[in-house]
Order: sequence, then C-alpha cells, then structure tokens
Amino acid sequence: MAIKLVVFDLAGTTVRDNNDVSKAFHSALVQHGYTVPIEKINLIMGYEKHEAIEKMLTVYEPDLSKITAALIGDIHHEFVKQMIWHYQSSPDIESLPNVEETFAALKSNGVQVGINTGFSRDIANTIVNRLQWREKNLIDHLVGSDEVERGRPYPFMIEKMMKDGGITEKQEIAKVGDTEVDMLEGKNTGCKFIIGVTTGSYTRAALETYQPTHIIDNIAEILAIIKN
Repeated sequence: MAIKLVVFDLAGTTVRDNNDVSKAFHSALVQHGYTVPIEKINLIMGYEKHEAIEKMLTVYEPDLSKITAALIGDIHHEFVKQMIWHYQSSPDIESLPNVEETFAALKSNGVQVGINTGFSRDIANTIVNRLQWREKNLIDHLVGSDEVERGRPYPFMIEKMMKDGGITEKQEIAKVGDTEVDMLEGKNTGCKFIIGVTTGSYTRAALETYQPTHIIDNIAEILAIIKN
C-alpha cells in the first residue's frame, strides 16, 4: 500500500535544536522553584508540554497536593513565552539538512507532508512562519498538541491530518521523529513506517529500544524507504 502522508516532528527532527527547547523548559521550571537536570527533561520533550510539566512535577514536588492545574498552567505559560521569543528572534533557527528538499520531493510525488508536535499551536505557527514553509508550499498539515483531545503518544494529531487529507488507511502513513513519544505515536496510530532520526534528543541505541521500522541519520533517506 503506497504512502500518502508522511508526518514529521519539529524540533530535533526537521528544525535544528541546540537543546533550546529543553533549556526553556528548564528555565520555566526553575522560575517556579524546580531545578530539573536537562538530561531528564530531554527524555520527555516529545510529549504535550502540560503533560511533560506534570511528569516532572510528580518527581520533583514531594507534596503532590501542590501540583495543580494552575501551577502547571503558569509554568507552561512561561515556557510558551520563552519559546515564541526564541523562535522569533534567534539567528540559529533553520531547517535541518535536506529537510526542505525532502518535503519538496514528497509533494512532487503526490505525498502529503504533515507536521505535528508536542508544542501548542502558537509555538508551532511561530516556527513555520519563521521558516516560511507555507509560503514555499512545503507542508500540507500543521497540528499542535492543544488542537486535539490528547497529544502524543495518542494518535489524535495524525488522525486529524487523515481526516483533513482524505486518507482512510493508516497503512498509508509514515511517522518520523527523534524521541520515544514519536515512535509510540506511530505505533499507536498503526503507521506502516515508524522512522526514528538521530538528529535530535535520542541516540540510535536509545531509539532502538522502541523498535521503529527504521532508524536514519539523514532525513533524505525517507524517500527511499517509502518508495520501497
């Protein structure tokens, strides 16, 4: 069954990330009294960010009664503020090597290109606007984790793209990402290909733990995978 939609993650998969997302997450937590090691934050960066905050608080806040929706919301608000500023102003924001060429090649072959993310839609829009992916006609779908019932690893973001793109078979979809939660999202959706990339938070060995169908070092390798 031919692939009709390839769904990509953002930071670490298609957009260069010098640990900036984890640093902003760390800073937002510190401002509310929680010092969490960056390496612990890296492991949860693919999750919807309210959920990621709650995961960290359950480890670093001994009094669970303090973990309220208000606290999580305040930390998330600070994180969003820092991320939007970063993606609007940093000179280092760019697509990873071969990403735009791969998007263009997929679209020229009639394959839809989707972007989903653990970010809320406002951050995702900031990134896509900065890189001008819409103006370049490189993507068909963009879904933030706050636009569906639950973010990754649940399948709802991909299912939204399927509905919007008129795709009925999950075996016509490939999922591409750099973290555990990307791999789990692909599995939970039932994607034909679940492709881990080594350009982000996880090493090849770490990605192997989640048994993707493929692990690649260069995003352009996707073209050969879906062709076969």
